Amino acid sequence: MNLASLADKNIEEFGTYDRLVFEGRTFTNEELHEKSKRLATALQKLGLGPDDKIVIMMMNGPEVLIGYSGIWRAGLIVVPVLFLLEAHELAYILENSEAKAVITSPEIHYKVIDGAKNASALEHVIVTGDSNSVPEGTLSFETLVSEVSPLEDAVERKKDDLAVILYTSGTTGQPKGVMQTHHNLLANSENGYNSATNKDAIGATSLLVLPLAHSFGLSVSIAGYRYGGKSILMKWFNPEEALKLIDEHKVEGMAGVPTMFVYMMAHPDADKYDTSSVTRWLVGAAPMPTEQLAQFEKKFGGTMYVGYGLTESSPGIAIEREGMPRKPGSTGIPMEGVEVKIVDDAGKELPRGEKGEIIARGENIVPGYYKMPDATAETFKDGWLYTGDVGFMDEDNYVFIVERKKDLIIRGGLNIYPKDVEEVIYRHPAVQECAVVGKLDDKMGEEVVAYIVKKSGAEVTPEDIVSHCQQHLAKYKTPRFVEFLGALPKTNIGKIQKKELRKMAQSG
Repeated sequence: MNLASLADKNIEEFGTYDRLVFEGRTFTNEELHEKSKRLATALQKLGLGPDDKIVIMMMNGPEVLIGYSGIWRAGLIVVPVLFLLEAHELAYILENSEAKAVITSPEIHYKVIDGAKNASALEHVIVTGDSNSVPEGTLSFETLVSEVSPLEDAVERKKDDLAVILYTSGTTGQPKGVMQTHHNLLANSENGYNSATNKDAIGATSLLVLPLAHSFGLSVSIAGYRYGGKSILMKWFNPEEALKLIDEHKVEGMAGVPTMFVYMMAHPDADKYDTSSVTRWLVGAAPMPTEQLAQFEKKFGGTMYVGYGLTESSPGIAIEREGMPRKPGSTGIPMEGVEVKIVDDAGKELPRGEKGEIIARGENIVPGYYKMPDATAETFKDGWLYTGDVGFMDEDNYVFIVERKKDLIIRGGLNIYPKDVEEVIYRHPAVQECAVVGKLDDKMGEEVVAYIVKKSGAEVTPEDIVSHCQQHLAKYKTPRFVEFLGALPKTNIGKIQKKELRKMAQSG
């Protein structure tokens, strides 16, 4: 068992075809596969052996896909790191993972060298790009893959051997290294394939905009082997460039996070581009408000499917399916191969319709966090992943995400789910983005605070928002404070950072 076998099977099943388009250049699946096999040999010749860790820190590019497959083929472990992280953040990951090599690009090299100053296990820094201009003291990626023969047979891996250690963003304390095994990622790929109610995506052209260093992007890239399609890869998301590439390549599908779709809608030149070729948009990694989803479909066409998952589930848990009735606010039903329950604080399963913590079980659920036994024991219990998300399931098995447990607002002893308030605020025509958090209050325990980004040119006051909310919400749920911002604080992949907004609320 080795994830690298997916590339072998891809060629056996589909033959040679155009697999990737990146910045105007087309790569076949055979070309990418050949380079990954040569990289596997090169890594072995550097003295790297099974279970050694290799960091890949660079923007999206063909070398990332080649790197993942080549590292797995050699029996090594990939540590994907988003290029936007600072040197001190990389330093922690390098030391914690005991990485022996880093693959990076010329524009990120300086940050790697800075972060690697005290990395005791690090032996090699490999840099992509022109082999004649790699920085002193580093190895050329291109030279490595051109001077060796390919490794034809992938190193055998057991089902519980690690394939990836993916570090979370570290919103509380140091980042946690989520350990994903070969079996976890293969199971997730299988679950996604088996959950598709039609196979129209076979051979389709997709736009790949997600960071390949993120669990969502990683899983989408792995799924590409199963479907035999062509991916138009973006180095980094840009809304107008995404629309342009969809038009140019007649893209049929795109996966992204809500912020990407919001930016596409808000772009002033969006109407210049033809997106009618897209039949399927997949949104995940964060909630997509129902109102925004409907506006997006109306503007760009196609159908938007909502998915739900975590890095700890490699990442799929539930997804909307083609041909199934849409239930607004739902993320669809559990994926094939995944079992979902709703439980109370004592771990007891709750009846359908009652809100509690979402827990999940399946072959895609990871074994835990690297070198963090206490955090592992807290999150993984008796084979179940405790997600920390509040939600419920209806009689038809549809999963509804209500809120993160830590985002729940308790005002005067009454529970307020920020998502309920946000959904109402998004109905106001002047609102582009919003987020609702709690602010500590001596009398009520907490008060509701709404942070809003207005649409370009829109005129709206805090009183307008409060009045709008009062028409659709119970009085106790209506925001006590409304503040307009130029932008909401977000993570590197576009998730709204409510932790930062709660800090802002407390200091305001």
